[in-house]
Amino acid sequence: MATIKLKTVLLVEDNEDNRIVYSTILQHFGYRVMEALNGEEGIAKARTEQPDLILMDISIPVIDGWEATQVLKRDPKTRRIPIIALTAHALASDREKAMEVGCDSYLAKPCEPKTVVSEVERFIGRGDGRRSSARTAGPDRR
Repeated sequence: MATIKLKTVLLVEDNEDNRIVYSTILQHFGYRVMEALNGEEGIAKARTEQPDLILMDISIPVIDGWEATQVLKRDPKTRRIPIIALTAHALASDREKAMEVGCDSYLAKPCEPKTVVSEVERFIGRGDGRRSSARTAGPDRR
């Protein structure tokens, strides 16, 4: 039987509660989750681990999410990794800025965990290679 390689998401988030919520739901849907607490750590992990996707909070210490995204999108080793901005910055101008700095998508917090999973799936598919979706999977479907 073939071994299934789990898809990896790098979660760059300084808020512990958010890390727990998003990490738990992503793992539930079959993703391997790595965490970084600030932009500098996020850049380093993205370069060494080459995740399939990055969830990037914008208001993070050391190097903010805007700058971290720009650094990663300029680097030939990381520029193809999709980056989803996951932030409390919810103005239309923030969405525009996210796209300008190179984010591939934007989700405003607070954001339902299943919405995050659906957006991750949109870019890289299921974490474990299955075809079912966060919108229809899980114990609370009706």
